[in-house]
Order: sequence, then structure tokens, then C-alpha cells
Amino acid sequence: MLPAGLGVALALAGQPAAAQQSEAKLQAKARAIHERAFVVDSHEDTPSESLVKPGFDLAKDHAANEGSQVDLPKMKRGGLDAAFWVVYVGQGPRTPAGYAAVRQDAQAQFDAIAATIRKHPTELALATTPAEAQRVRKAGQRAVFIGIENGYTIGQNLGLLQTYYNQGARYLTLCHSSNNDLCDSSTDPTGPEYQGLSQLGRQAVQEMNRLGIMVDVSHTSDSTFYDVLRLSRVPVIASHSASRVLGDMPRNLTDDMVRALARQGGVVQLNLFSPYVKTEAKSPERLAAEQALFAKYHIKTSLNMHALPPAEKQAALAEYAQLQQQYPVPLATVQDAANQLDHLVQVAGIDHVGIGSDFDGGTILTGLANVGDFPNLTLELVRRGYSARDLNKIWGGNLFRVMRAVERGKGKL
Repeated sequence: MLPAGLGVALALAGQPAAAQQSEAKLQAKARAIHERAFVVDSHEDTPSESLVKPGFDLAKDHAANEGSQVDLPKMKRGGLDAAFWVVYVGQGPRTPAGYAAVRQDAQAQFDAIAATIRKHPTELALATTPAEAQRVRKAGQRAVFIGIENGYTIGQNLGLLQTYYNQGARYLTLCHSSNNDLCDSSTDPTGPEYQGLSQLGRQAVQEMNRLGIMVDVSHTSDSTFYDVLRLSRVPVIASHSASRVLGDMPRNLTDDMVRALARQGGVVQLNLFSPYVKTEAKSPERLAAEQALFAKYHIKTSLNMHALPPAEKQAALAEYAQLQQQYPVPLATVQDAANQLDHLVQVAGIDHVGIGSDFDGGTILTGLANVGDFPNLTLELVRRGYSARDLNKIWGGNLFRVMRAVERGKGKL
């Protein structure tokens, strides 16, 4: 990305004087709206991708080739007031040894989040409620919420929900790329196991409602999604999902699902991962190469690579990276992301849409390369006529409304 000042200069260059003046006013308006909004990103994979790595420096402004899309300089440039840092684990063996290993992995990420906050006490503070996040902002800091991606973290032990709640977790994504003990995934290579939630999964949803943990339906199968909506007493979230109409992927949401989530009071947080934002135009050669690779590893999508045994996972990811270089697909753009938001708002209403970037988890768009580029999305939405009130809802207001509803509903059976 170009520096903000240079980007503005290039955008205005060559335009007639009146057009330049109009564009400058529009950009100033968008900047002011973004600075006043409480900007929340509901899904960043920073703990697993960066914080657990020895020597990672959150205070450094990392270059694009250094991998990190979330650091303090970028958070400041992007006007990011709060983010859910996600404790992510890939699906592994559903065995005592597997459960023990995943608990260790998850705890290492919780510990890394806590250590990072301690290391940057003037910049960061843990938050568990919207009110706490507001106080953090007033103190000149940025709020760190915690989410968990993949119910595999609790295995068959629902008591771990309380353990993780006590450490600050306020949402749990029920599954990831494969089925687990709680539910069916949208992308399991073997298909559905329970036709939705398992009995343990139903108990988990009820316990999350009791504790005040938001239920996250991103990655779940359609049947799991509807089971959750029927069962949950409080609104639920899709922490990092998009419309299947524009991004034809099974882990995205159909219009019927988006409407159902909105009717229940929930919110869809837009995932900015390029293939989810816009259906990819792949060449026949690319499609054939992907099918051969997936058949080799007996998987359904590239997501399933993260559930392979370590040696196979490393090999599959390396082969997939090589395939992507050989048969590149153009990235979706910030305009495509705005198209997704337009569609979600049209289907669900302005009160049920937000942003869950999936930065540090594979996301990159043209015009949205990291959290420092969030103002570019606000600018595009202002161009399309979104008001400050609309953007306040999208950038955090809607998610905070759901958080408050879940908090009010806790403790009830």
C-alpha cells in the first residue's frame, strides 16, 4: 500500500480543480468518520501466527514480506480500537493424546496474549465487555478481546468452557475445517457426522449461553447453523463469514442463513479473505491442479490441509503455495469487499453486519493488505453513501449490541 498522503495526492492528480476539491472533501469526511467510530475487528489470528513465535515484536511495523498483518503501528494507522485475538487450533485426532495436545496449544496462545498485554501496558488492555473496551479507548489504549476458533479446544470436556471464560474468552467458533465432537463442519472431507450439532454440541451451546460466551457459527455446516439458531436463547455471531452469493464457498452463508441470523438478532462479521469475498475465476489448469492435490491428500478444500498430520500438513501447504504461484488468481479488492457489505446490508439490514477480517489468517485484498488499511474500506463505503451512523454500526456497534445481549442472558437456564 502507498502511504496515505501519497495515495491521496495520486488520487487527486490529473483531475479538474472542482473534482479535486470534491474528492478532497470526501476523503476528509471519511477520515473524520473513521477516527470517531469505535473500530472493532472480530477475528485476527495474531496469537497463533505471531505472538507465540519467539522474538516477535508487536511494536515493529512489519513489511509485507515479514508476514505479520497486525502490529501496533498498523493498529494505529488503521484506527483499530479493539480486536478479537483468536486462539486458533487446527483439527487433530479426537483421542486423549489429541485433546491433551490441543489444550497445551490453546493455553500457550492464552499465555502469549497475556504476556503481550503485560509487555505493552500503555498500548493494550484486556477487555471482556463493550463497556470495558470503551474505558480502554478513553485511556488511550487499544482493547484486546479473546475468541477461540474450533471447539476442538474443549474436546469432550465442557468444563473447559468455564476455564477459558475465566481467562477472557468471549466467543467460541464451534468447529474449523473438519467435524469435531460438537458439530459438523461445512468442509469436512467425509461429509456430515451428526447432521448438525451432536448431543455434546447442544449441551455446549446451552453452557455457552449460561456463561455468556458468544456462539460463533463461522465454518459450521448449514445444518449446524440452523440447529444453533433453534437452540440458542441469545443472538449468535458469524465472526468471519461472507455471502455465498458473491463468494461461492461452502463456509460462506446463503441469503436464507443471513436473514435467519438477522431475525434472531445476530450479526455477520465480513471475512476479508479474497476467495470468500469474491468467487475466484480459476483457469481449467488451476482447477485440475487443485483437484489432483486435494485427491492426493484426501481432502475437500485447502482448509483441510490444517487438519492433516504435521508432516503431511507441511508438505501439502508447500505444494499448494507452489500451485498458487504457478496458476495465480487475481485478488479481490476493497471495492469487492464493499460489494459484499452492500449485499449483506441489503439482505440482513444495517443492524446485522460488521467486520471480521481474518488478518494473520490468510487474508489479503488489493487495497486492504493489513489492519492499517481499514480506512480504505471506510472511504469506499462513504463513496457509496454510507452515513456515519451506518459506519458506527458496521465498525463495532452491531457486534457490541450482540455482546450486551449475550451478557444480559447469561446465568439463565
